[in-house]
Amino acid sequence: MARRSSDSPECLASAAQEVLAGGVSASMRHHPYLGRPLFLVHGEGAIVTDIQGKQYLDFNMSNGATMLGHRHPATQRAVRDALENGMITAADTPYHEQLARMLTEIIPSAERVRFASTGTEVTVVAVRLARHVTGRTKLLKFDGHFHGLSDVFLFRGADSQAGDLQAVPSSGGVPASGADDLILVPFNDADAFDKALVRHRGEIAAVILEPVHYNAGCIPPEPGFLEHVRTRTREEGIVLIFDEVLSGFRMDLGGAQAYYGVTPDLSTFAKALANGMPLSALVGRADIMEQLAPTGPVAHSGTYSGHPLSVLAALATLEYLRQPDVYDVLLEVSETFYRDMQAIFDRHGLPVVVQGLGARFGLYFNRRERVRTYADALNHDHELNRRFVLGCLDRGLYMHAYTRQGAPGHCGFSLSHTQEHFAEALTIIEHVSAELVKQS
Repeated sequence: MARRSSDSPECLASAAQEVLAGGVSASMRHHPYLGRPLFLVHGEGAIVTDIQGKQYLDFNMSNGATMLGHRHPATQRAVRDALENGMITAADTPYHEQLARMLTEIIPSAERVRFASTGTEVTVVAVRLARHVTGRTKLLKFDGHFHGLSDVFLFRGADSQAGDLQAVPSSGGVPASGADDLILVPFNDADAFDKALVRHRGEIAAVILEPVHYNAGCIPPEPGFLEHVRTRTREEGIVLIFDEVLSGFRMDLGGAQAYYGVTPDLSTFAKALANGMPLSALVGRADIMEQLAPTGPVAHSGTYSGHPLSVLAALATLEYLRQPDVYDVLLEVSETFYRDMQAIFDRHGLPVVVQGLGARFGLYFNRRERVRTYADALNHDHELNRRFVLGCLDRGLYMHAYTRQGAPGHCGFSLSHTQEHFAEALTIIEHVSAELVKQS
């Protein structure tokens, strides 16, 4: 029996529990503060609508995927055109070459391109490539950085007397033996990074990182840190991988690598690449990328890799983003919004730090100083965050609340957000902040 959109969220959540594992089709769709999913049925620009017809100003934007906004005309037309051509999968089209060429023109590290469907897929292939070309097995990642849900990456850091952080599985079913080839160090800690390179000299195939740690809100790299990592990996013959699944197209058309002027060997992109359609890309140096089959021995394939619907959506998305002044305007708008939001919290005496870069930002409750490490991010007030998010939601502002291992969620906006939308969001934040002060 079809479920009516008029059903209550509680009724739908109960029904979903009967057929969906955990009542959701993906674990992070369970809203931790509502105790159920936020069931949405429609999106238009910066607005989403739930099953009861309530509208929300969206400052999640599909976890950052819908960069242009919901139902953007450019991507809508592209998808309709693709449907007219039929469901051609497991075959290349002229559009794949067009999109790949466009990526090589705008992303500094992109000499060659491969497409897949998810960020997880391309990060796994990136590591596989690095291990092949170096003949080494160990992977160095930074604690708290998220690189998908493969067993390779599902580890968190714990204190250790050995020097490196101890890698502990962060999911059931992940064998602890996976830590044998994994090195964890804190982000923005050049000394810890250098010491790890010395301890494991000649063993590390790849260093992978989020150039901006958006998965813990928004932690930018310290000045000179990315440059230092680039220099040291080149000296040690280590493949440097930038995971730009979230940072890609966020503050610069060429991603964080273009914004900071640091070029890795390999990079991964997804989310905003196709404005919400499932598409990911692995890009990088030609000599490394040509080790993928059929020109090399490294496996990568998939029936739905580079689905034509998504490829045409990506072409339309990037053409839109290539317009003059898009990023100048975006950066100006974002800086103003973050400054105004911080001023509201300060005016009400709420201990909140706002950190943002481009179209994504994080809120750190019960903090007065800038967050520069993952440990800092974990040290925030979960209860105050919960009350803020629910207060905003009640007033029609959807702020991201989904957390990993206790870190704050990342929020963001799209190019469909207008000055009126930002003003409305600030008004709601003002009211919620006043309520939080009264309750304290």
